[in-house]
Amino acid sequence: MESVVQVRSERVQQSIQGVVIQRTRLKLWFIPVFASILVWACLVQLWHMRLLSGFTRVTKVSVCVDETMHSTTPRNYTSNGFLQVSCNGGLNQMRAAICDMVTVARLLNLTLVVPELDKSSFWADPSDFEDIFDVRHFIDSLRDEVNIIKRLPKKVARSYGYHPIVMPPFSWSSEKYYLQQILPLFSKHQVINFNRTDTRLANNGIPLELQRLRCRVNFHALKFTQKIEALGQKLVHMLQQRGPFVALHLRYEMDMLAFSGCTEGCTEEEAEELKQLRYAFPWWKEKEIVSDEKRSQGLCPLTPEEATLILQALGIEKDMQIYIASGDIYSSERRLATLRTAFPKIVKKEMLLDPEELQQFQNHSSQMAALDFIVSTASNIFIPTYDGNMAKLVEGHRRYHGYKKTILLDRKTLVGLLDLHHNRTLSWAEFSAAVRQSHEGRIGQPAHRRVIEDKPKEEDYFYANPHECVCESARCEGLDNSTEVR
Repeated sequence: MESVVQVRSERVQQSIQGVVIQRTRLKLWFIPVFASILVWACLVQLWHMRLLSGFTRVTKVSVCVDETMHSTTPRNYTSNGFLQVSCNGGLNQMRAAICDMVTVARLLNLTLVVPELDKSSFWADPSDFEDIFDVRHFIDSLRDEVNIIKRLPKKVARSYGYHPIVMPPFSWSSEKYYLQQILPLFSKHQVINFNRTDTRLANNGIPLELQRLRCRVNFHALKFTQKIEALGQKLVHMLQQRGPFVALHLRYEMDMLAFSGCTEGCTEEEAEELKQLRYAFPWWKEKEIVSDEKRSQGLCPLTPEEATLILQALGIEKDMQIYIASGDIYSSERRLATLRTAFPKIVKKEMLLDPEELQQFQNHSSQMAALDFIVSTASNIFIPTYDGNMAKLVEGHRRYHGYKKTILLDRKTLVGLLDLHHNRTLSWAEFSAAVRQSHEGRIGQPAHRRVIEDKPKEEDYFYANPHECVCESARCEGLDNSTEVR
């Protein structure tokens, strides 16, 4: 009996040893297979990064982003009064203004009324705040900083006979201006209405906690409505399924050309049409403009033909998708012909979406612009042909979300190079090399803003590079284009 038990015991031990040996062999087999898969994945990723690196390589940067979510507890404070704001301009000018006005309300301990959007500008967009932004999220996400209400209480509303003071605050104003000049007004007036809000807060010299509040509003509190966000993400998904893509903010639209007086490549009839439009809008103060002079100073948007040459010089491949992030291009059939020939994979939202999907946004330019904003922020490369408000706000978002590649065109340099190439002073090889070299430091790398004392219009815009919100001072030291005070 003992011998039988011993035999069984030996068999069990042999089975256990066999299982252990089999598992050991499995582990030894799995290790090289897993390593091979890992190596191939890395190689594919490196190839993909190289494909998207364009004319120069971008070093991946560790971004120090303040992702602190809002508190659920409202901030208890005695309100000094109600602040109404009437935003002016297009979508992105108004977006920056809303961020500034929330910050002003926080500084002065005011109750902010949900901002009114511009309905009387060139675009005549009838959209209200809640048509573009998630108003409930906006109010709730900032409740620990500012009390925000949808409408004034009846006792201080215009409809009940109350007349608030209406005024524009000074442009590029400091914390001191609002504390010393604006706050005392609330001792006499319960409500103040700011009827102009563009660039009313300085880029620099603002306390760090207020700068970070500007970022919090911009990057977290101002969420697009669900219908805008869903359609924007659908566009992004459709483009990404087809491969990498460049978002080209081709600011060659009728309003920009009329406002700037830039008529390069236009016929005489077109130039006259643009001039008449400029005179039709009294708030466009500059009327008599010499287009050639503005172009030579780098103050004109690049034409579609000029943009085509620059994209080619930067090494953008012919089969790259080019998403045109803009409204209607002026004389589009004629002016886009060169760009289409050079880059056949040109697309716009109108080409990707069904007409029924865009129908709800027709005659609502700010909602249309929101779709382009979403796509531009998500693109592999973003290239604006003019440094307007959308270009700056998208640039800031791309910095905030990991310094995604943004090629910031030096138009003054490029115009000179383009003219030298057109008159055959520069060969294509020389022209292309000069374009690339002049933009090696203009791809949205980490940098401090450039500060120019007493010249806020000429210094770097806060919302294009909110460095206080994306990197600690130690991480920004020694970077190119570091803070320069003049």
